[in-house]
Amino acid sequence: MFALARLTGVAVLAATAWATGHRPLALLARSWDSRWYLGIAEHGYGRTQHLRPDLVFSDLAFFPLYPALIRAVTAVSPLSGGTAGLLVSWTAAAVAAAGVYTIGLRLHGRAVATTLVLLWGLLPHSVVLSMAYTEPVLTAFAAWSLYAVLTGRWLWAGTLAALAGLARPNGLAVAAAVLVTAAYEILRRLRAGRKVTHRLWTGAALAPLGWCAYVLWVGHRKGDPLGGYFEVQRLWGSRFDFGRGSLRFVRHLLLHDDRLLYPVALLIVTAAVLLYALLLADRPPLPLLVYSGVLLLITLGGSGFFESKPRLLLPAFPLLLPLARALVRTARARPWHAAVVAGALAGLSFCYGAYLVVLADTPL
Repeated sequence: MFALARLTGVAVLAATAWATGHRPLALLARSWDSRWYLGIAEHGYGRTQHLRPDLVFSDLAFFPLYPALIRAVTAVSPLSGGTAGLLVSWTAAAVAAAGVYTIGLRLHGRAVATTLVLLWGLLPHSVVLSMAYTEPVLTAFAAWSLYAVLTGRWLWAGTLAALAGLARPNGLAVAAAVLVTAAYEILRRLRAGRKVTHRLWTGAALAPLGWCAYVLWVGHRKGDPLGGYFEVQRLWGSRFDFGRGSLRFVRHLLLHDDRLLYPVALLIVTAAVLLYALLLADRPPLPLLVYSGVLLLITLGGSGFFESKPRLLLPAFPLLLPLARALVRTARARPWHAAVVAGALAGLSFCYGAYLVVLADTPL
């Protein structure tokens, strides 16, 4: 069902692209951030764009795992960088969908698990899962790391969290979920007089290593080990300011802006906050709660690129659990109502995804 949803979305995008004189594969492989990742894969780090003194775009803002995977594929195959990027992203999306399904299956059974995957594949910004972007890679490592935590496989959890931390800046949310859950488990075992295994300690220690290693490497390269990476992000116009920048943008949007992209982004971010409240009410396992909460905090608390916030929330699949459960209940009581809801979500996802990639001249 996930593959069918994404293939249909790509078909709608391709038809829109051809109708407007664009090449769909070029749009999927080389749009916005994709070009930065492909440049890193081909030439390594070192590209900088000086737009003005307080706005300097450096490729050091992009984490290394995805371009490293692209480079590995091009090294062992005749594929171009763009095609290799799509192959990595599509493979990661499939692995992520399997991980999302497995978590849903463990918590609520097959029907909810299937619905959860379908909803994730039909989000308004799910077109990104078919592009040469890093969200599929992060979600793949995040989903399986969280599953490893739920099943007590701490070494796997820590290793996968470390890899998630090398994929994207908000991969830190996976490490946070592992660390908080590990701390809770350690305290619980100590209070019960039980032994804390070395696997638990080691998994917790591994979890933040990927994210910390890259941030420190960028800091060392910039001559400021602790602050260098955050200075790079600041010069991109992106920093964590506890949401002040987001509130200023919302005020500007409500008073002055009339573009479709920004109101939809505001609607999606607001929906994510409401879904997190519903998730809290459902009392899910601790790692899912921490992971989704940290992703939401990073997204809401960061300034700059408000239009990109729905994309940053794509890996927060646990937010969809309350919706998946509600849709399954509706399907059992009123099948046609559930079919109409699913059809409406699919239509919105396919049409809006084509608009984002083909027609909207705004960074994803």
